[in-house]
Amino acid sequence: MRDRADQLKEEVTLLFETCKDVEEKLKLVDVLQHLGIDHHFERRIVVALSDIHGAEFNSSSLRDVALRFRLLRQHGLWVSLDEFNKFKGLDGRFNAEVIDDPMGMLSLYNAAHLLIHGEVELEDAILHQLETIVARNLKSSPLSQQVTRALRIPLPRTLKRIEALNYIAEYNQELACNPSVLELARLDFNLLQLLHLRELQEFSRWGNNLYGAVELTYSRDRIVECYFWSYTIYYEQKYAQARIILAKIFVLATLLDDTYDMHATLEEGQKLDEAIQRWDESAISVLPEYLKNYYAKLMSTFKEIEDELKSDEKYYITYAVKAYQRLCKSYLQEAVWFHQNYIPSFQEHLDVSIISSGSSMLSVVSFDSAGDLATKEALEWAFGCTDAVKACGEIGRFQDDLAAFKHGKGKLDMATSVESYMKEHNVTGEEATAVISNLVEDAWKTINQARFERSSLVPAVNRVANLAMSIMFFYQGSEDAYTFNKLSMNIIKQLFVKPIPII
Repeated sequence: MRDRADQLKEEVTLLFETCKDVEEKLKLVDVLQHLGIDHHFERRIVVALSDIHGAEFNSSSLRDVALRFRLLRQHGLWVSLDEFNKFKGLDGRFNAEVIDDPMGMLSLYNAAHLLIHGEVELEDAILHQLETIVARNLKSSPLSQQVTRALRIPLPRTLKRIEALNYIAEYNQELACNPSVLELARLDFNLLQLLHLRELQEFSRWGNNLYGAVELTYSRDRIVECYFWSYTIYYEQKYAQARIILAKIFVLATLLDDTYDMHATLEEGQKLDEAIQRWDESAISVLPEYLKNYYAKLMSTFKEIEDELKSDEKYYITYAVKAYQRLCKSYLQEAVWFHQNYIPSFQEHLDVSIISSGSSMLSVVSFDSAGDLATKEALEWAFGCTDAVKACGEIGRFQDDLAAFKHGKGKLDMATSVESYMKEHNVTGEEATAVISNLVEDAWKTINQARFERSSLVPAVNRVANLAMSIMFFYQGSEDAYTFNKLSMNIIKQLFVKPIPII
């Protein structure tokens, strides 16, 4: 399989040389991304997109204009929204012939989710038309399925491996399907699946041993989900070490979260925070008996991670420790509010709960041992919890709280941000959830904008965007597929257990 895949990579590489125009290059890059094999052609894609960005482009195809807009913006290359003016009438509305083009409208809808703050022209133009298209005449075609998926989660917010799983099944029905590209996609998916399954088996053994040692029976056993969540950020083979490190910290953070949310008294929570702020093995003496094994495992796991890092990488762990300490401090503050029966103001809530969402800590840890992404600049940026990292935290907090408001909180959970907003503004739950849903959209615009404001960090911004995408997956439809893990079981089986038929 590997030999055949290597042969196919050479064939696909030649396609970059044979593209006749901008449109062909765009479609090639898009197909490779859709199929999840773009990681084999990163340098080629960077060069192709740079060429596309600098080339004259006067296409009258809405699909191609929107595709160019989306691909370039995703890679931090600026494209003006004015590109779409040619498809509008004097009244500013899209022309009738454009609205009747299903593929063009889908491409436009996906492009519209790369907007930044201040760009509102596209937002109201598309949704109703797409819903009409689905209901009208596409039936069960691949295009209809793509539209349905986009209406649930737009393509720029869809996990790449899940989209690859779907598109591999659809690509052979396209007229422009290239058999070599499709065969490579199938082989690559299965080869990576074998790698990931071996990792998951080993990681499960590690996780089961950890849970057996700490004996925190009140905590959720989410070993597989923690690996899956890490995998959504880094699925490529070269990031194996970063993937496992992040998954381990996911597990430790879940145990910490559940201790504060499900079991610890306020005094026990204060003692746990005291020990974690000291970050020393001797601090174990201040803890209640049932938390000592957890603390010992926390210390030893971070030490093992540090030992795995190269000598010039060991400073990464300092950022990870500080981020973990800050996470614990936010959990304690929420516990104090809960035990005081205090509902903070909305802003006061966010100042703490954006950190307690875990996104900023996970963003920091995700760059540990991540090769070319693991720079001091990236770690400082992630720890600073500004722009995209803060926005990812907002998405995590709001999506979690919308699910908790719908289904109910844990027994020691403080008031959600929805409840804080309701109290402060004297509005109904329906009104508060509508406002917070809009704030999720604003957060995505901040992530999109960071690709231009942090041009030297675009690859790092895109990894943070992957984390935000994983949050959208776990909490889509105000559900919580992490706590109620049966909701994610089928997709986990498809990604890790069931190979794709090669023929």
